[in-house]
Amino acid sequence: MKKLIYFVLTLVGIFVTIIAYLELNSSYVVSPFINKHAPVITHQEITINASAQEVYEVMSDINHWTAWHPEAQAPRLTGPFEKGNSFDWKSGGLTIHSTLHTAIPGQKIGWSGKAFGAFAIHNWSFIEHNGQTTVKVDESMEGWMVTLLRNKFQKGLERSLQVWLKDLKVKAEE
Repeated sequence: MKKLIYFVLTLVGIFVTIIAYLELNSSYVVSPFINKHAPVITHQEITINASAQEVYEVMSDINHWTAWHPEAQAPRLTGPFEKGNSFDWKSGGLTIHSTLHTAIPGQKIGWSGKAFGAFAIHNWSFIEHNGQTTVKVDESMEGWMVTLLRNKFQKGLERSLQVWLKDLKVKAEE
């Protein structure tokens, strides 16, 4: 019995060491462009009956995301909404630290975010035409956990962004 316990503890120790190594040695390029070679990539879009500036204002008010999009939990922007500033939030059970890489009023918003085992690049663009705005979202995800659970992350990301866009539409059209 002692040998079995020792064996199990050794396996757990090896597993923890591997995860710690992967986390500590993972590096990602913060970029305004998604990684087209990432294991998880999605593109979603929706048309909203509001101006691009109105939609941008809703999206750029990070500290109030939860009021209209409950999946974004406890978002906190440190400083003004501008390139280089960071915000922390929770989504899908992960705590995420994100940094804005794009903030062009009425046109584009983008950030890169790191969570345990994952790194994502989010790009949102707002294209106005005849009083309506088409919102396009492109996102890539990579990291050891994303690679390991690729299908789960792909489905989860697609569903999450569809919900986010629908929630944004409801809020911006109020």
